[in-house]
Amino acid sequence: MTIELNHTIVPARDPKSSARFLADILGLTAGPPVAHFTPVTLANQVTLDYDQADDFEPHHYAFMVGEQEFDAALARLRHDGIAHYSDPACREAGQIYHSKHVEGRRGLYFHDPDRHLLEILTPGDAGS
Repeated sequence: MTIELNHTIVPARDPKSSARFLADILGLTAGPPVAHFTPVTLANQVTLDYDQADDFEPHHYAFMVGEQEFDAALARLRHDGIAHYSDPACREAGQIYHSKHVEGRRGLYFHDPDRHLLEILTPGDAGS
């Protein structure tokens, strides 16, 4: 059997709201609660299980998306007035990055309501 990531727990002050935020940006749906988790299921069936927490360190979550999904997510960020950056230190506001290592790869960073650093990136030519 191959080894695959099945799920990860994402701490959030308001799990339903935070799951809905990510799902809306990525064009997905937040699932109904399962026990005390609010899941967001990705195309490869990995779930991000949002769980209530009051005290946690923000994490970084990166999502590989297609070119059309990237453009749609960027449009949603801009429409909703959500700041995005071309660098993980969040100093280059309103920009996207173009990879120096993978031809054609684009990406950007933004924060969710819990200050987790989210990244979306395209496969570039590596995805061909």
